[in-house]
Amino acid sequence: MLENWQNGGFSIYLHWPFCEAKCPYCDFNSYVSASIDQDAWKSAYLREIDRYADELPGRVVQSIFFGGGTPSLMEPSTVQAVIDRVATRFSVANDIEITLEANPSSVEASRFSDYRTAGVNRVSLGVQALNDPDLKRLGRLHSAAEAVRAMEIAQNAFDRASFDLIYARQNQSVSDWTAELKQALTMGFSHLSLYQLTIESGTAFGDRYKRGKLGGLPSEDDSADMYDVTVEMCKAAGIPMYEVSNFAAPGEQSNHNLIYWRYGDYVGIGPGAHGRFSHPERTRTATETPLSPAKWLQAALAGRDQETRQLLSAEEQGVEFLLMGLRLREGVSLDRFTELAGQDLSPNILAELESEGVIIRRDDQIIVSDQYVKLLNAVLERLIED
Repeated sequence: MLENWQNGGFSIYLHWPFCEAKCPYCDFNSYVSASIDQDAWKSAYLREIDRYADELPGRVVQSIFFGGGTPSLMEPSTVQAVIDRVATRFSVANDIEITLEANPSSVEASRFSDYRTAGVNRVSLGVQALNDPDLKRLGRLHSAAEAVRAMEIAQNAFDRASFDLIYARQNQSVSDWTAELKQALTMGFSHLSLYQLTIESGTAFGDRYKRGKLGGLPSEDDSADMYDVTVEMCKAAGIPMYEVSNFAAPGEQSNHNLIYWRYGDYVGIGPGAHGRFSHPERTRTATETPLSPAKWLQAALAGRDQETRQLLSAEEQGVEFLLMGLRLREGVSLDRFTELAGQDLSPNILAELESEGVIIRRDDQIIVSDQYVKLLNAVLERLIED
């Protein structure tokens, strides 16, 4: 049996926890700090790379992803040191994808050439909206004009570029979103990440929503219509959906996304980062690092093991594999599910779902039908109900 990293790939995720401001919808592990010791953080990241390289020999790194937070606040020298250390301690694929998330402020955009020199070959821009009033409501610090300028610079500086938009925003109609997406699709990007606004507890939006102070949210029907418009327009533009919220031209999919959703192995470095990896001699391990940047930094600099670890049962691996893989339009392998879970999915349930048009079977693969993608959780419950 192939290891998970051979089946799904192997990636290194590095979390930069700092932002210039906390967006009201964001529930990521991010913080605003008046000062950041860039040298200390660089040393901590390099120590963690060394520690995982010792634990996981023989892996071929196919993707490095700098996420956050706002990684475009990192010094380019820190980014380059991380990339160089990964290449020194691991084997890396010839076509390795190295992505950095960035906010499109003019100051950060001017650093793009330095990141490119450091080794970054793909950038993901957190645009989120293409008009100033909505950007202000979302707590973004850039203007729509700055976003457009950053997109142009990114396309010139990097081999590959993507940007994010959020839809189902306050006071946004289906026709508003249709017009905005049409504008986005004229910008020449071969990858887009398009997310429905979700109201998470513990965020500023979540608090306002509980107090009845977050007005103008679209109805469930309108939000569903916006999703349908998104899928249809992107497909017509030649960048079809390959994962529920990600759209790309053929060959332009994010390797990082694919490794995650294909249930490959990935190491999570930085405060609040998650990881999943397997050893040949024992089961798949889930890791999670401390949320506090100060505690994580202190432990990493001291060379201490700091993440919590959980050995996943066969049942847990099977459920995770379905939960992630069914989001992909390529579907999941029944044989690989059996390898992970130690049992087959129920033939009766598979037959029922296929006869109802919920899933499509293609040899070893099962794929959720287009009209049921919005009901993935319900499909998953059916698949594992016995």
